[in-house]
Amino acid sequence: MYTIPELAMPKSRRVTTVCNGRKEVWEDREEAQDFFLRQMMTIEGEERERAECVYIQLIHGLEECSDED
Repeated sequence: MYTIPELAMPKSRRVTTVCNGRKEVWEDREEAQDFFLRQMMTIEGEERERAECVYIQLIHGLEECSDED
């Protein structure tokens, strides 16, 4: 039987991110999550907030994630 996280995740691992005006298509959602988590840990100020916004959308399973509110 499936567990809750497996049901919540989309079937496609492909995800599109838009951060600071730069659009990028990732073939693996986990790679994108790792990238934006590292950005959050190493950058300060507005750039950190942008990375955090995209990261939160990624962990919630959105297929298109943007730093715009």
